[in-house]
Amino acid sequence: MTIGITCYPTFGGSGVVATELGKALARRGHTVHFIAYALPLRLEHMVENVFFHEVRVNTYPLFEYPPYALALASKMIDVAQHEGLDLLHVHYAIPHATSAVLARDILRSKGIDIPVVTTLHGTDITLVGKDPGFKPVVEHAIDTSDGVTAVSDWLRRETFDSFDVTSEIEVIPNFVDTERFTRQPKDHFKRAVAPDGERLIAHVSNFRKVKRAVDAVEVFARLHAAGAWPREHARHGEPGGVKLLMVGDGPDRAAAESKAREAGVWNEVRFIGKQEPVEEILSIADLFLMPSASETFGLAALEAMACGVPIVSSDVGGLPEVNIEGETGFLRPVGDLEGMTQAAQTIMTQPDLHARMAAAARAVAVDRYDIDTIVPRYEELYARVMAPAAPVA
Repeated sequence: MTIGITCYPTFGGSGVVATELGKALARRGHTVHFIAYALPLRLEHMVENVFFHEVRVNTYPLFEYPPYALALASKMIDVAQHEGLDLLHVHYAIPHATSAVLARDILRSKGIDIPVVTTLHGTDITLVGKDPGFKPVVEHAIDTSDGVTAVSDWLRRETFDSFDVTSEIEVIPNFVDTERFTRQPKDHFKRAVAPDGERLIAHVSNFRKVKRAVDAVEVFARLHAAGAWPREHARHGEPGGVKLLMVGDGPDRAAAESKAREAGVWNEVRFIGKQEPVEEILSIADLFLMPSASETFGLAALEAMACGVPIVSSDVGGLPEVNIEGETGFLRPVGDLEGMTQAAQTIMTQPDLHARMAAAARAVAVDRYDIDTIVPRYEELYARVMAPAAPVA
């Protein structure tokens, strides 16, 4: 198949999943054309059978805001006509699904039939889509797509609860390459961030307010103050023998840094910015903190689990579908800093429990969310939406 994929080319989960999906489809023999305003961040290296088409928006004095949605639809039409696309797979309802539906309808008027698959990822439903100014457009884009998927059962239910749509929505969860995301020997890297052999807690996000990065620092500060670590893990008299790695960047980084200073743990926290490949960092982590206020799925948690890292997370959205309470880690209510602190302390101070949860986290990632399990489900969906409709008797 020749597939056009549109996504937001950023560090966000939807862009990561769309890019990794395209690369996986290319490895399976398909030809993939990415159509976006910038090169997706995980497409930094040349990949066989993968092409990129940049959407350029011309500015005119008439337009107060550049009409990106229309420019995207025009580019989709151009790529479909000249590259022989079999279908368009768009990630995010606004504006990608609306642009794709418009492009499909224009192409049909030219005798070219290209179905549209829309994948819902989160804030296109939970935030942007609920805006009264966008809601009817989102409903139309979902109901007129030829196939619709959601990345979690929670998001599927939320879509039906929030919108007047009748289309079938299939749950195809996010996935992880468990050969790439696995425990790796990175002793040199661990020595660089934990020279005294400290154990490591990690938080990975885009540092937006919804990710509650400040909470991650606060939980770590409480753990450090408690000093309740096995003696064999302490070094040079330090009460914790543990450090926090804050991976990523964004609006709340300054607030998180300020919290680390105020709490007196600045020397034990490492803000290391955006990192690729992130699996090298997850490989040396002993615990993953995800105190988010909202998570449609929790891709960062899944990537950590694939590396054998137990999770302490909030219990919102799709996270309980990924982080299984008492098995791969613990779930606590949003803002329950004391509960998260106690959960983290329990895992980190009980070696047998830590080992069981680490093994279970890896097993869940491999058994349920491996890339070679999930990608064929997209291929099956593509085949269904491309199949000609059966004649009515």
